[in-house]
This record gives sequence, C-alpha cells and structure tokens, in this order.
Amino acid sequence: MKILAFSDLHMARSRAADLVAASEAADLVVGAGDYCNMRQGLDEAMAMLSGMAAPLVLVPGNAESAEELSDTVPEGVHVLHGSGMELDGLRLFGLGYGVPETPFGEWSCDLSEGAATELLARCVSADVLIVHSPPKGYGDETSMGQSVGSIAVRDAIERIQPGLAVFGHIHDSWGYRGHLGQTQLANLGPTVNWFEVGS
Repeated sequence: MKILAFSDLHMARSRAADLVAASEAADLVVGAGDYCNMRQGLDEAMAMLSGMAAPLVLVPGNAESAEELSDTVPEGVHVLHGSGMELDGLRLFGLGYGVPETPFGEWSCDLSEGAATELLARCVSADVLIVHSPPKGYGDETSMGQSVGSIAVRDAIERIQPGLAVFGHIHDSWGYRGHLGQTQLANLGPTVNWFEVGS
C-alpha cells in the first residue's frame, strides 16, 4: 500500500494544497497531528484537506483535542486516539497528543507517560503506528540538543514492532528517518512523505 504521510500542518495552505495534489497517487493518507494552532482554526484546516483523493486517517496533535478533531473532520475521515482500524488488510493504530506533558500551557492537549502507556496497551499488533509524539531518543531532538520524546511510545514500538511508525511534534527533527529494531521511523513535518507498507 502506498501511504502519503504528514504532520504539523499548522494551517499552512500551500502545504495542504501540495498534500491534496499528491493524494491522487496514494492508497492512504495519514496525518500525525497538529493541523491548527493552539486549538484555533481547526475548521479551516480540515477544509484545506477536504479534497483528499484517498482515505484519510488522522490522530490529534497537542494543538487540537480528539473530540474537537472528531467533531470537525469531513465525512469518511477516520480519527484514531488510543484506537485502531483495518483498511484493505492494513492494520493501523493511532495515539495523539503530546507525550510526555509539554510546557505550553492550558491550550496544549497532553498525556502523561502512564496514560499513554495505558492507551497504547490496547494495541496488540499493527502494521502502521501513527503517533503525534516521537519515541524517546528517535527523531525527538530539539534545537537545544534535548531528547524530548516519549518512553511510552518507544516501549510500544518495541513491543508491537510495526513495519512503520510515523510521528511529528518536534519541529527541529522534521525529516528524521531511522529504525527501532525492524520498525521504520519517520518524523514527518508538513511535507509530502511516501512509504510503501504491506505486500
């Protein structure tokens, strides 16, 4: 399956247009959170993505809540947060929000490592893991050289061993590519990213 993936759109109209155009060649489009800014503009952000030519699966970032996202997405768009689904035989599981908690204030939607661990425990197996926050030590480095990713996400990847795990959140690490065991990792950013998953 040819997957188009992105994160951290933050209402960038030209980026959204690039993604919608690229979706013509995709079997599936995946978004790893942060479509609006500080809980503002989600309607507009979803309107920018409404022309997707392939099924769209989203997890919330820390800039929007799961409830807000579910209430705003166009018909037919799937929202995952501590939940999974199967599409054409491909098993997907998603977890949004900032993990661990961010210092950004009341607007930010965050989870503790413990809460994230509980939600990720619902996933027994997956081909693709979609999370907003990076796994600790992988694609999670800030401009200050700090590793700010999630232990819960890292542990889940090691346990589940999906073929692909995608995330965003840490803007300074956009474009990161690596592996954790057999799992391909990617910190996406608001650009066109292509992955092939499955037989």
